[in-house]
Amino acid sequence: MREAPIGVFDSGVGGLSVLAEIQRLLPNESLLYFADCGHIPYGEKTPEFIRQRCSIMAGFFREQGAKALVLACNTATVAGVADLRRDFPEWPIVGMEPAVKPAAAATRSGVVGVLATTGTLQSAKFAALLDRFATDVRVITQPCPGLVELIESGDLHSAELRQMLHGYVEPLLAAGCDTIILGCTHYPFLKPMLKTMIPEAISLIDTGAAVARQLQRLLAERELLAEGPNRAVQFWTSADPHYFKNILPLLGQAPGDVHRFSL
Repeated sequence: MREAPIGVFDSGVGGLSVLAEIQRLLPNESLLYFADCGHIPYGEKTPEFIRQRCSIMAGFFREQGAKALVLACNTATVAGVADLRRDFPEWPIVGMEPAVKPAAAATRSGVVGVLATTGTLQSAKFAALLDRFATDVRVITQPCPGLVELIESGDLHSAELRQMLHGYVEPLLAAGCDTIILGCTHYPFLKPMLKTMIPEAISLIDTGAAVARQLQRLLAERELLAEGPNRAVQFWTSADPHYFKNILPLLGQAPGDVHRFSL
């Protein structure tokens, strides 16, 4: 069981930012990555639809013998993680949530910005995070329609992307934010561009590394950490495998075989 793979799921390529953190922290683990690119963006889908996709994905990973599951998607976590934990209580499941707690601790100005999808920002889970960890700070939220789609196309550098991103970041800067939460797993891929448009003193916070640490802790508790050097990664997508394969090197992954998933 120690050598069984870990399943990682996202609506698209964004979860590759989390996959990279898992690879860094747990280099011996075999990984399965599922990108539901055929149904992106999740941020505009209903919670019921996302829960259905999460259930399908969980069944697929169970068939593959996955020893743990990482929901590398804030929107999918909001909609589906509670049901998955109820249905598979013995399965280590790690979800994502915007880094409100570390951002509230890090801010010096007392103003924190959040870049996220509409679905995440409108969720009860996000509201609960604010109630729990952000009562002493001012939080400025900024929905970012369109960013996910550009990143999914492999666009990390265009003038269109820069203009869109600037429009989302400028209100946060104007409000005095000194800490900005990247509340979608796609957004860490925008760090190089973001750093060209914000002052150096502003912190960018995402939760990929924290998710990897939580995964490590859960596996260690159950004595499930792999002992051998596996490093194998298999990819699946619900869209065009050839297109996904071409995206991988742009987002820091070695080219690998990509399989088509369909019901």
